[in-house]
Amino acid sequence: MATTKTGMIGLGAMGLPMARHMKNKGFEVYGIDAQDAANARAKAEGIKIVGSPAEIGQHASVVVVMVVSDEQVMDVVVTSGLLDKLAKGSVICVASSCSVDTAQELEKIGAAKGIAILDTPVVLGQEACDNGTMTVFCGGSAEAFEKAKPVMETFGANVMHVGKAGMGQLTKTINNMLLWACISANFETLTFAKAMGADIPKMIAALQHSSGANWSLSRWGKSTGKWAEKDMDVALELAQDAKTPVPLSALVDQLMKGMNQEKMKALLR
Repeated sequence: MATTKTGMIGLGAMGLPMARHMKNKGFEVYGIDAQDAANARAKAEGIKIVGSPAEIGQHASVVVVMVVSDEQVMDVVVTSGLLDKLAKGSVICVASSCSVDTAQELEKIGAAKGIAILDTPVVLGQEACDNGTMTVFCGGSAEAFEKAKPVMETFGANVMHVGKAGMGQLTKTINNMLLWACISANFETLTFAKAMGADIPKMIAALQHSSGANWSLSRWGKSTGKWAEKDMDVALELAQDAKTPVPLSALVDQLMKGMNQEKMKALLR
């Protein structure tokens, strides 16, 4: 493998399993989280906890970032001093969901320091994260992608280079627009079917063999819709900036605001 030492910034629900997969595949993993409890859990699993994001740069040549917001990404990557500690030629993989603009700005900031920064958002949710079978969309330098790919393949079953900086984030946004549209359509049609007296589990099983099959239907009752509002806000803002009409997505945005896992599960009862 190209590198044996990696870093993980953010050791929460997604970050800890990702760090665990790296460790289990033979990497020496250095990590940090803002929460002491998260650091303690990671340490118990063999992750080497450090005192700051910058300190990770003294050890790792590929660093994965999984924090909550654009602001936190900028803080741990830029403000913390991480870029000053990493050796030239190192790669930072921003697995957090952030804006296309943030991804492109980070690439420029990193390039000035001799550090490649890829946007590498992940999809397929918590179950895939726990199992190490996520899909990873990667935007940025093809050379940096090849260097970081063995690391990302520890937690991703499909790791794909999709273009220049920001294209990883854009691909995830498009994916999410389709996901929430499917969830909305599934909810509407299954509600109708239940009102007509259908056995919903049997109908879902039958639909998996038809042209109406889709990923969210195959997992009906497991999806939470947790990030729908944030995802649709990002999508609609991007569309507005691009002066591209997305009337279906605007409707889905409104429909998903009233959606939750309990309503989805209720259709199965």
